[in-house]
Amino acid sequence: MTDQPLGRLRLGVNIDHVATVRNARGGAYPDPVRAAKLAEAAGADGITAHLREDRRHITDPDIERLMEALTLPLNFEMAATDEMQAIALRHKPHAVCIVPERREERTTEGGLEVAREENRLAHFIAPLAEAGCRVSIFIAADKRQIEAAARIGAPVIELHTGAYCDAHSEGRFAERDDELRRLADMSAYATSLGLEVHAGHGLTYDTVKPIAAFPEVMELNIGHFLIGEAIFSGLDSAIRRMRALMDEARQDAFGSGAA
Repeated sequence: MTDQPLGRLRLGVNIDHVATVRNARGGAYPDPVRAAKLAEAAGADGITAHLREDRRHITDPDIERLMEALTLPLNFEMAATDEMQAIALRHKPHAVCIVPERREERTTEGGLEVAREENRLAHFIAPLAEAGCRVSIFIAADKRQIEAAARIGAPVIELHTGAYCDAHSEGRFAERDDELRRLADMSAYATSLGLEVHAGHGLTYDTVKPIAAFPEVMELNIGHFLIGEAIFSGLDSAIRRMRALMDEARQDAFGSGAA
């Protein structure tokens, strides 16, 4: 646990898969920028967009338009490549989140291997921080990786919640509980090192509340589930329900001061 003020848990909505649907057929619909504006109206605190090397969903013009249209902060997810660094330095988004990326993966699998690449990553993130971007590193809930992230000067980490969510959805509840304890312990440990803690990947209505209850976690980034749920209930409704569950978890765990 921590004595830091809880504050309101921020929700970043990832709009990548609005672009995935658009790209499946080509053309301009559905528009991820419109989704971003709807997310803002529904209570999102920020917008996340991942510009992949293969441009499988978000594209360069999408980033241009998001930077022009958004009043919310943009969290620009990117691999640690020269191309992506140059794009981030040109746009100077509010935040950049460095993630692992492999062309053959369906989605981001696991966290960034920081401990093996400390020197390279320290030099990579330095100009982004100097440009005024809040730099975060997407990592597993692993002590070695958290310590490495702190050493390279990253002010923020985002803990990968995928293993926890997968174990829940597959009915592996003992493993789920182990993963949840690991996430709780590593959130507290990262905070003790002076890092701001975010979390995300695979979170749903069924899995968000235990993570939202961690006092150290300041932001959740959620995308695929919300875009999928929007097919059935609409994007506004999906985001508002997720926002309500996050707020309920915070209030249930820590009282009205968490609101």
